[in-house]
Amino acid sequence: MAIEPAAAVTATSMYTANPGTRAPKQTMDSEVFLSLLVTQLRNQDPSSPMDTNQMISQTTQLASMEQLTTLTTLNEENFSLQMRIAASALVGKEVSYEKDGETVKGVADSVSFVNSVPTVSIDGVDVDLDAISGVTTRAA
Repeated sequence: MAIEPAAAVTATSMYTANPGTRAPKQTMDSEVFLSLLVTQLRNQDPSSPMDTNQMISQTTQLASMEQLTTLTTLNEENFSLQMRIAASALVGKEVSYEKDGETVKGVADSVSFVNSVPTVSIDGVDVDLDAISGVTTRAA
């Protein structure tokens, strides 16, 4: 009696077959820091416990890191808001930008915030805010 072979299992198929596998984190956030601190406390030598000063220092570092992360996020949001305000202020003004080595002038008709950098529509042409080289007030 012949025995049919089971489906071949390779080392790579064992790791790629499970779609629920989590990708490792690429940044060190407060969750990772706290996990490391708890692991360190859990695995410390009972005859030589962690120094209280070290624990306070690490807790302070955690708090500082959380505050820096919050500050970074706020700065990014602030910069994004400033770009939106600057782009909105261009509507109705004559602006200039470089295209194929020549300076093109036109009136900013509208602004789009779909992309990370606002796009200004100048006489029907979409131009990124950071590509605009000049702004003048239209003569009435």
